Amino acid sequence: MDLLLKNIGVLATPVGTAAQKGKAQGEILSIDNAMIGVKDGRIEYVGPADESLTASEIIDCENALVTPGLVDAHTHLIFGGWRQNEFGLKLAGVPYLDILRQGGGILSTVDSTRAESEKNLVKKGYDLLEEMMKHGTTTVECKSGYGLDYENERKQLLAAQELNKISPVDIVSTFMGAHAIPREYAGNREAYIDLLCNEMMPAIAAENLAEFCDIFCETAVFSPDESRVILARAAELGFRLKAHVDEIDPIGGAELAAEMNCLSAEHLIAASDEGISALSEKGVIAVLLPATSFYLGKPYARARKMIDENVAVAVATDFNPGSSPNFNMQLPMNLACLYGRMTPAETLTAVTLNAAAAIGREETIGSIEAGKQADLVIWNASDLDMIFYRYGSNQVKKVFKRGK
Repeated sequence: MDLLLKNIGVLATPVGTAAQKGKAQGEILSIDNAMIGVKDGRIEYVGPADESLTASEIIDCENALVTPGLVDAHTHLIFGGWRQNEFGLKLAGVPYLDILRQGGGILSTVDSTRAESEKNLVKKGYDLLEEMMKHGTTTVECKSGYGLDYENERKQLLAAQELNKISPVDIVSTFMGAHAIPREYAGNREAYIDLLCNEMMPAIAAENLAEFCDIFCETAVFSPDESRVILARAAELGFRLKAHVDEIDPIGGAELAAEMNCLSAEHLIAASDEGISALSEKGVIAVLLPATSFYLGKPYARARKMIDENVAVAVATDFNPGSSPNFNMQLPMNLACLYGRMTPAETLTAVTLNAAAAIGREETIGSIEAGKQADLVIWNASDLDMIFYRYGSNQVKKVFKRGK
């Protein structure tokens, strides 16, 4: 073997190659005094300490906790500028949709992203990924949506593609041209939707720049009917489907995500009981974003109800410059326990295996099992409860990506 991690105080991991839901979400494997052996970037041995095992590199974990690498299944990583100028408006209680109507919000970041070069977007993204990895994140989903025209959406996706080559962090790309109506189409929504469906998405698909397509189905953004048209066209073009839904108002977004067989529905703060039942029935993964609720002072998605109704729950950062300028997965992990009433074991599954399933990577990452990629975190903690109990400081000691 190339690498052996020994003296692991506690190894904690979900198990399997599918999203876990209901009671199973909280049923993780825990091994005291464990070892992990790695060969060619993949896990070869997981189990109790075995003194007969050897490797070219041996890491003494000094009785620390080891978990799978964290999977951030919802980010808007590539963007120009920041939005600190909106902070005062938020403190004054100006609603997000009002900021958007005033030309702020997403449209402000669109202006900054359009003005930025691909080279600078790559540099900024690389630096952010380095910081994310220091906090335990080893795989990231990256949405476009700050270009809102073909040239600049493509620029974002090309930057993500380049980062996937040069950064150790794996990136999964999502096209989100349906993030907002750009200013130049403010009086002609139908024309922009036509542009999305018949020009932008076919071109993005032809270049294989994104695996997923996402939409923002919300009051004052895209209606359920508009979203249905966009998602149906995306499916025709071969994209797998995601949906930002019911973040602010309960407009039937969760029901739409289930109807369209989306792999994941994201945000869900205002999802109705009927919407949650629909997600459960269709097996749609709920990607919850508690750091966004925290930052905006909004309610938290009903994680406990979702788990109790057999919806597989993932938790992510929603890292973006407006509503969640946080790329540290440890904060939404803390919040999922404190305000989502999720257990530490359920939350560990939510940020590893279920998050991997939400981006179609459950067979290769998300758990510590033989054959899976050796994406691992050694924590500055002796047990699982510690990393959820503490907050406000980085508890990661060491991160391994593909065994390095």
